[in-house]
Amino acid sequence: MRFRYLDRVVLASAIGALSLTVPNSVALAQGHGHGQDKQDQNDQKDQKDQKADKNKNKKQKQQDQQQAKQDSQRQRQEAQQAQQQQRQHQQQQAQEAQRASQQERQRQRQEAVDAQQAAQRQRQQQHQAQIDAQQTAQQRQRRQEQLHQQQAAEAQRIHDEQAAQQNRQVRRAARLSEARQQELIREQQQRSTRYAVLLDERSLQAERLAAQLRSQKRMQQYRFQQLYLDRLREQRQAVEQARYYNYNQDPYFYEAPSYRYGYSGRYYETNQSGADLLRQALNYGYQEGVQAGQADRQDGWRADYRNSYPYQDANYGYTGFYVNQSDYNHYFREGFQRGYEDGYNSRSQYGQSLGNGKYQLIAGLLSTLLNLTSIR
Repeated sequence: MRFRYLDRVVLASAIGALSLTVPNSVALAQGHGHGQDKQDQNDQKDQKDQKADKNKNKKQKQQDQQQAKQDSQRQRQEAQQAQQQQRQHQQQQAQEAQRASQQERQRQRQEAVDAQQAAQRQRQQQHQAQIDAQQTAQQRQRRQEQLHQQQAAEAQRIHDEQAAQQNRQVRRAARLSEARQQELIREQQQRSTRYAVLLDERSLQAERLAAQLRSQKRMQQYRFQQLYLDRLREQRQAVEQARYYNYNQDPYFYEAPSYRYGYSGRYYETNQSGADLLRQALNYGYQEGVQAGQADRQDGWRADYRNSYPYQDANYGYTGFYVNQSDYNHYFREGFQRGYEDGYNSRSQYGQSLGNGKYQLIAGLLSTLLNLTSIR
């Protein structure tokens, strides 16, 4: 299109030159002018067409660009959506993997807890089985001890009946002289007087020990000691009444000795009244020892029977009659030591309960500790 336009310009220039040189060429030039107008119109039309083509091309290009932009935007959106979907899928996979891992950890923890509980149940079952076996053995041992105690008690009863019968027969034949009877009465009165003074002295010692127990917060031992002191006060009244005692009606003061007993390499003689009192000393000592041991255990105190006031005093049940105080104290402490061990350890190795807070040594042990020998 451009080359055609240039050709027309060159042609018009040539025609103009000819019109200047040839006078008669005006008419031709005019005719050519009409042709030029048509040519100009054609050129304008061509220019319009070119412009229209340019506009159309430009519009098409703009549309193409817009379409390309939309396609690019759509592709970006699709890529973003794909990336988002991929991220969501990855997140979902990560969450599922995390849930699976958490579930696995929970399962492992639960298995560990179940295993621990199973092991604990097994240990408890084994421990319970041991306790049951121990209790069964203890029950069997107690039944055997009770059987032995019953047998020993029956044997002791038969022995005592036989001994009592023999003693009655001997007493009928043996009687102390008047001088010996008066000597025993004087000795008894002197023992009662000395013992009354001793009880007053021991009360001061008991008060000091009571204050020590309170400072150590051994309240169970403190209460037990107070009960023991109450019994000693009642006993003190009995000692006071001894001054009015009718010695002439007591077989101890006119019967000859019928038993021998001994300890620490020394031996003594007494009759049935003295033997009964020594037997009482052992049982009273055992009874007080059980309660003292229980009190120390309840206070959480270490086992120490020698530090207990009843063991140091050892006079409960003694009124000054029949035997020396030192003899009564010895047998009381023998019973107390064994009672304390049973009470502190919650067992019945040396004795048994009679109910209502009363205890006594088993018959066989009582006979062994007393070790009486009949002398007639």
